[in-house]
Amino acid sequence: MSKSKKTLVMGASTVPTRYAYKAMKMLQRYNHPVVAVGKKEDELDGIKIHKGEADFDEVDTVTLYLNPMNQKPYYDYIVDLKPKRVIFNPGTENPELYALLKENNIEVEVGCTLVMLSVNQY
Repeated sequence: MSKSKKTLVMGASTVPTRYAYKAMKMLQRYNHPVVAVGKKEDELDGIKIHKGEADFDEVDTVTLYLNPMNQKPYYDYIVDLKPKRVIFNPGTENPELYALLKENNIEVEVGCTLVMLSVNQY
């Protein structure tokens, strides 16, 4: 297994049917530290879900569960976190944000966090 990668789940949810919820659970199962931003303050398995732009350091990966319209207010926030990469899960594809990330030397990955974890390509 690869070394652990601190991951910010954007669009975090405590609703078990949501993919963001499944990703948070699976990231923990694979021993990746998880931080989370969602629509409302909450908690899932001891992970505090922050509302708005929480201050996190050393984020390796941002995994998006926000549609492109809901990503817009977070563009600067994501760039300022200086993650190594941003994963665009199905339904979050956003060429405008890809360009901004690439300008800031942040890797863009279009894929599914759950699949990447399950096939050891995270």
